[in-house]
Amino acid sequence: MYGRRLATIEEIIALVSPDSEDELSTLETWAADHEIPVHAVEVGDDIDDVYTPEREYLGVTLGGDGTYLEGVRQFSPRQVPILGINAGTLAFLASISPDDLTDALDETVRGGATVDRRQQLHVEGNGVDCTGINDVMIEHEPPENPVDRKITELEVFADGEFVGEYEGSGLAVSTPTGSTGVSLSAGGPVHYPMNNSSLQIVPLHTHRMGTRPLIVDADTTIEVVSEGSANLLVDGGRAQTRLEEGDTITISGADTSALVVNTSYDDDFFTSISEKLGWSVREDRHDHGDTDRAVETSEAEDVVRRAKQVAEDASKAAGEALRELHGQTESVEYKSDKSDIVTEADYKADNIITTVIENEFPTHGIRSEESDEQVGTSEYTWLIDPLDGTGNFAHGNPNYSISIALLEDEEPVMGVVYAPETDEMFTAIEGEGATLDGLPISTTDRTSLDECMLLSGYDPNGTFLSHCYQETRGVRSIGSAALNLCFLAAGSADAVWEFDTYPWDVAAGVVIAREAGATITNADGEQYDPIAAHETRNELVGSNGPVHEDLLSHLDDEQELQATQQTSAD
Repeated sequence: MYGRRLATIEEIIALVSPDSEDELSTLETWAADHEIPVHAVEVGDDIDDVYTPEREYLGVTLGGDGTYLEGVRQFSPRQVPILGINAGTLAFLASISPDDLTDALDETVRGGATVDRRQQLHVEGNGVDCTGINDVMIEHEPPENPVDRKITELEVFADGEFVGEYEGSGLAVSTPTGSTGVSLSAGGPVHYPMNNSSLQIVPLHTHRMGTRPLIVDADTTIEVVSEGSANLLVDGGRAQTRLEEGDTITISGADTSALVVNTSYDDDFFTSISEKLGWSVREDRHDHGDTDRAVETSEAEDVVRRAKQVAEDASKAAGEALRELHGQTESVEYKSDKSDIVTEADYKADNIITTVIENEFPTHGIRSEESDEQVGTSEYTWLIDPLDGTGNFAHGNPNYSISIALLEDEEPVMGVVYAPETDEMFTAIEGEGATLDGLPISTTDRTSLDECMLLSGYDPNGTFLSHCYQETRGVRSIGSAALNLCFLAAGSADAVWEFDTYPWDVAAGVVIAREAGATITNADGEQYDPIAAHETRNELVGSNGPVHEDLLSHLDDEQELQATQQTSAD
């Protein structure tokens, strides 16, 4: 989940620990000012009574790490992002000071925070079936007779392969987030937890010098077989059970991540562990992080360049919402249900994109296919199609896109087109070339139509297909005008024809195609205007350049033939 999507938060659910009344009062006052409902739930109670799947939530924990872990347990399965406020005495996960509560919330709902995915683990066996964000500990039970054996023996398997037998006090299986807890004190490594998908197996007080921590991929299935009695605890006791000889526990990466909100009011990871763990490696280093950020934010920023980054962020955030709904289109039974999903997809994507732009550029105008025009006071206007290719989307086809363009005095100067299902990002700024996922792209250099692959938009009578198919290497119809232009720009096609166009469909794609070297005109060979009014049909012809005149001539011949045939018929 991208932090920009947090700008569309509709409600807050707060898990509140005892003695956090002041923090809750501050949160409720702030939320009332922002017209965001707050549902306060005491730690230990379930959030089901206040949670509705169709709403966009922010989860806030008020307390220490115990409250935060309870938040992870309840919010993560529902994919609700979590903001932790340290209202306890000591916390590592919940790191925002109560003094910074309102500032952190302001930053979050402006879309200025980030969200990282924390790997969780899933534990199953012997009456336990749960998810944790930190670790699983399997430890020996103290014997009733102090002279009896005080170690535990555990056999470990990874994807069915025998790893070995661990003898000692026990074993800790940790996520990257949990690497700074018990596993670290037992000699395990520190893992950078942001978007890190791995698990580590760390022996506790091993009786063998050669036994060392083991790192595995989060998709690995770890099986632990107890050769005697032992205690199992997940996340310090949020779940626990007693193992007997022969019991098997299965541990693997969980299907869902914990969505952790990070603001500028959180300590970064390495600063936090250096302070809490006395990490001497940083003692003599001057930390330039805050200084660099201050310089960056104090310098005058180029509007178009900043707009490109905002458009990329907004399209990524909206793309995630579209992917979630796209997966539902083939599971619904009735056509009307699909229409509802498409309508919801359009609304969600449009709401995310326009809210992000409003927050970043309050004086800019916004024109979107899915919402009323917002007239700005500056020379800049945004053109947005939050879901180009709705027919594809409704049928589970992956060829849909998000199109965002910036106009300066009604001229397109920046374009971003994002394909959520393939995670491809096409971008361009006027005069700076076009890129796909940050790498330069350009059109093909083919010079003959019979070597070319063509893309067609809506072709009501099949005329373009029937008359161009034999003369070329084929005509394909993708179903998204924005993607058609991007495929032309990237060299995946040599030419594009669109029967009729609307500004929000093509403005971004035209900037990208032109910057990649494409020639874009109307059917008469005149300069194509993507912002043209629609009193008449706005036809588009795009090509790599070398074949453009031949393509126009061929189209003109076909149009004359059609006119002649129509006259004869009359």
